[in-house]
Amino acid sequence: MDLNFQYSRMTEAEFSKFSTFIFAQTGIHLKPEKKELLNARLGKRLRIHKFSSFSDYFDYVMSDTSGNELVHLINSVSTNFTSFFREQAHFDFLASTVLPGYTQSHSLKVWSAACSSGEEPYTLGMVIADYLKQHRGVQLSIMATDISTKVLSIAQKGIYSTDKVAKVPSDLLRRYFQKGVGKCTGYVKAKDELRRLVTFNRINLMEPFPWKEKMDIIFCRNVMIYFTRETQQELAEKFYDCLAPGGYLFIGHSESLTSVTHRFQQAATTVYRKV
Repeated sequence: MDLNFQYSRMTEAEFSKFSTFIFAQTGIHLKPEKKELLNARLGKRLRIHKFSSFSDYFDYVMSDTSGNELVHLINSVSTNFTSFFREQAHFDFLASTVLPGYTQSHSLKVWSAACSSGEEPYTLGMVIADYLKQHRGVQLSIMATDISTKVLSIAQKGIYSTDKVAKVPSDLLRRYFQKGVGKCTGYVKAKDELRRLVTFNRINLMEPFPWKEKMDIIFCRNVMIYFTRETQQELAEKFYDCLAPGGYLFIGHSESLTSVTHRFQQAATTVYRKV
């Protein structure tokens, strides 16, 4: 990438074109104040391909039949902040209220629907596996998905700096992570025991879900806040249909389904149940 390469700044018309396209592809609604952010993030792609304008880059994305540049575009605009045990109250509710209802089940299917770099599904794996160690007949499987291939590649490796795992309780950290030594000092890696519980896949939530099996628990947190109310309602319906009867949906603490029509029953703050 040539850092000295110059390109024209994004115009209002170009921002409108990109934001409309991004919304159609991902459901992410970019407000006008996000223009400078988009200018900066997509500017890296312009430098790589040496396009002098955002219009030329847009045309390139449209003409790329492989779809590879579309993936790069989506990677550029995705918001991927996450952490282990983020919004701790959800994991407390999971252990105290949700999991006791599944101890007699043969299987427990969990979906981390916006898994980012893997902290959420690995947290789910630790919490649920730790709870189920007294109920060994339950087969746990966690599907972790994201629209960004960039963060999925990080998640699949399961390697994190020690500051990233600061919130992980020490007993769980010892049980499920291996400390790096030598040149890997300062990092930990998820042990095979934890990584085997999680399957990572790229999925766009705006597209039909590519499976028929019902989920027992869905975590989709701090995602719908970027969507319009219409898209939120559409996604809530898809999640409802995807859950088994009695299944739970967890959304972010800054989110709510109160402004959309849905069939869920609220079980706790930002936790909903299919009844």
